[in-house]
Amino acid sequence: MPPESASPARLRAVGVSGDERTVEGPLRGYHHETYVVPLPAATGAVAAARWKCREPRSNLLWFDRRCFASEERLLPALHGRIDHVPDVFEFEGLHLQRFIEGRTLGTLYGAGRAVPPDLVRQIVRLFGQTAAVTSRALPVERVCRPEDRPADGDSDGFMERLVCFTQERVYAANQPEFGALFAELGLDDDAFTRLRKHVAGLRERPFCLLHADLHRENLVVDAERRLWTIDWELAMVGDPLYELATHLHLMRYPPWQRRQVAEGWRRAVEAARPGATHGWRQDLDLLLGYKRAQSVFTDVVREAVSLGRAARSPGVPVSLAAARLHGILSAAVLPLGLDAVPGPAEISAVLVRWGRTHADEEPPGTQ
Repeated sequence: MPPESASPARLRAVGVSGDERTVEGPLRGYHHETYVVPLPAATGAVAAARWKCREPRSNLLWFDRRCFASEERLLPALHGRIDHVPDVFEFEGLHLQRFIEGRTLGTLYGAGRAVPPDLVRQIVRLFGQTAAVTSRALPVERVCRPEDRPADGDSDGFMERLVCFTQERVYAANQPEFGALFAELGLDDDAFTRLRKHVAGLRERPFCLLHADLHRENLVVDAERRLWTIDWELAMVGDPLYELATHLHLMRYPPWQRRQVAEGWRRAVEAARPGATHGWRQDLDLLLGYKRAQSVFTDVVREAVSLGRAARSPGVPVSLAAARLHGILSAAVLPLGLDAVPGPAEISAVLVRWGRTHADEEPPGTQ
């Protein structure tokens, strides 16, 4: 029997598997507490497969817009359209995702390292496959608001809604706790005015399905060198160039491979949806600028939360966080129109001051 202190998610996993000894986890992850379990043979599940049993974590900071009602309902609709996405199995009213046995791309080839050609080819193929999936061809419930669904091809409207989300749900919503921190780092409402000017004038491109979170930990290499795409929770419908910009921003390819992947994206997406790469060379830097700007607001909060009580006194953790934030702010000078960026020592002092004023608070995302 599981200990009395076991979390509800673990208790659920033990109940699903029927044997606590077969439960693995919790897996590393931010949004969910996840365990891997085999299912009893009598269920009819795929032989020898293991499945993810998970529960949303409570009290979390959410920085990403949700479009589809359920990842588990989206995945079955992708089968036959996109290679190597997890199966979904319904068991006692639960929708369980198949656990992909393998190693993440990040484990095999860390950030900054080149990705082998056979895996790059599969990433490029994925770009083409998602570009071929339109909202009309995807009978899955969407929960995003009507204003977050601009007309097909309205890339400017799509970007405006992303900027609005960052301003309203990341910046404004966190003002009560993090407003002083934002202000001391030179971040205010005017930064969003400047950001809108920076990204204005995007060319029209027909919309398609976007994974919207294609980084090295969401790509799993199995024993046969097949590349599986997991964690479709942030998938949306929108400008196909946003997929490339997000991917390049998150992957940290070496410069030569970054150019190679961008050209591969162009060929694959244009073949799948003629016209879907219109103006991509001119607009890619604008979308990358948005991604760098978005990172400023999300990472300021995340760094402050991750420091926790350590931010009350100077030390190595604060110095490392300050160095990271200095790099992130410096990268966003152009899209945010910042006049100056505080140095690492100044940012460290800002984090210490913020930590002292919030010493008695338990930061969100810690449970």
